[in-house]
Amino acid sequence: MAISSIWLLAMLSFLLGNGVSHTETSNQTLSSTSSLNQTYRPSFHFHPSKNWMNDPNGPMRYKGLYHLFYQHNPKGATWSNNSLVWGHSISKDLVNWFSLPHALTPTKPYDTNGCWSGSATIVPHPRGKPVILYTGIDHKFHQTQNMAVPKNVSDPLLREWVKSTKNPIMAPSLGNKINTTSFRDPSTAWLGHDNWWRVIVGAQEGDKGMALLFLSKDFVNWVKAKHPLFHSGKRSTMGMWECPDFFPVLTNGSFVGLDTSFGGPHVRHVLKVSALVGSRDCYLIGTYDTTKDSFVPDKGFEGSESLPRYDYGKFYASKTFYDGARKRRVLWGWINESSVQEDDVQKGWAGIQAIPRTLWLDKSGKQLIQWPIEEIEKLRTKPVNLHSRILKGGTLLEVSGVTAAQADVEISFQVNNLEKAQALDPSWKLDPQLLCSGENGNGTKVIIKRRLGPFGLLVLASKGMQEYTSVFFTILKADKKHLVLMCSDQSRSSLNLKNDLTTYGAFLDVDPLHENLSLRSLIDHSVVESFGGKGKANIAARVYPTLAINDEAHLHVFNNGTFDVKITKLRAWSMKKPKIN
Repeated sequence: MAISSIWLLAMLSFLLGNGVSHTETSNQTLSSTSSLNQTYRPSFHFHPSKNWMNDPNGPMRYKGLYHLFYQHNPKGATWSNNSLVWGHSISKDLVNWFSLPHALTPTKPYDTNGCWSGSATIVPHPRGKPVILYTGIDHKFHQTQNMAVPKNVSDPLLREWVKSTKNPIMAPSLGNKINTTSFRDPSTAWLGHDNWWRVIVGAQEGDKGMALLFLSKDFVNWVKAKHPLFHSGKRSTMGMWECPDFFPVLTNGSFVGLDTSFGGPHVRHVLKVSALVGSRDCYLIGTYDTTKDSFVPDKGFEGSESLPRYDYGKFYASKTFYDGARKRRVLWGWINESSVQEDDVQKGWAGIQAIPRTLWLDKSGKQLIQWPIEEIEKLRTKPVNLHSRILKGGTLLEVSGVTAAQADVEISFQVNNLEKAQALDPSWKLDPQLLCSGENGNGTKVIIKRRLGPFGLLVLASKGMQEYTSVFFTILKADKKHLVLMCSDQSRSSLNLKNDLTTYGAFLDVDPLHENLSLRSLIDHSVVESFGGKGKANIAARVYPTLAINDEAHLHVFNNGTFDVKITKLRAWSMKKPKIN
């Protein structure tokens, strides 16, 4: 496709400039479609200018530019099973984004009902060529895996893609039990020691979710391995495994990421799956046997029902890539709406991407750590600082001087009187989401006495407290140890009760006796991403206040517990608005 000189000039101007504009807010009401459209539109989270978006696809860095592809419905603001295309945007900093024409659209018999999710792999020969693997849906709604390559590898924008004449290159054989409608989302490929390429595809066989393994010598002709890389077991309730991801991590707690094909000593592997039942991104840490092409989970990761999650809120279908320029692994994840479909149609858009997160293995080797990419910090402006303050029980403290609807907040607490923590009741189910919701899963209520907590942040709060979203900690006692519960409570987030007002929760693996409890929340109009314990537990939420919008939003620190806590540090910034699509 030809590109006009005017368009190219505008694109170059974007790439050469920093793209950031100053924050603009104004009082708005929800009386018109345009106001609804803009009121809940995030400022610094990636989203297309209009219509539906879901999974991130094929993120990569190529010729100095970051590329993000994503599932997009060009025909409307709701999901459609036969209209999905690959949207495409580029950036030089992962903050400002410029939209390009769709990369993949349904044009062939094997993808006539949509170009679904997949990945991108940089094949080193010849000349570091990027290759896309994606799922196509044919006229029978069967799912097959297909390949596309750039028409011009010299084009840093990768504007045109050509589908392989060999497509489909992977398909579920008629002789196995794989459901032809549950076979999708090829991962980034990796190169084995034998110089054969490997890729996994999400699938389901009976009740088992699985990561099927395929091998290829030339990246064109693929054969299915005799055994899957790993599967969930016959009694799993996770459903199909969507959007699998497989990559190496260092074992020494280093922030340094590794290329997907990297192996050797001091390396573990991560298998991430998106469990269709419950819409949760779970991961396993373990050993990859390159000879047997098998993955063996570490102790503690055997049971598929209690696997740790990337994020305990609204976060799904994630995808990582290795950023060689900064030697890090970067995680993208889709955050869906919590509003009803008719409101999404009225808005004219739905779905955003979480802030890209740097991901690495904790030095304990037992969990992954995530933290917003450092580039997002260049949006910070007008800092507010507070050091060393006692927050008495029953205290509410407003943080002024910050644009509360568009902010980045970091706070840490020191907690004494740990002997006063409430003991866990033996009848309570150790489900953090249920505990945060005050439920026990069997129709009974959980009564957590307000002793050491809740304390934390009230964000997107209205002046009269009719609306607010609370992100907080509560400390409980269990078997002579302390259990830190992190909650993101949306139950009072909006007067519009049609919205999903789910409360989310996670256990935070920190020792409050020897370390402070830290919390960071990125607030962006209708999304609140929170990171507890410096990224040990993360919760993304979507909220739609009717009163606490734009200049009418407020930010508070609170302690509703009986006992005092100490704020050791509070830093908050208003966030500038980048240019996105």
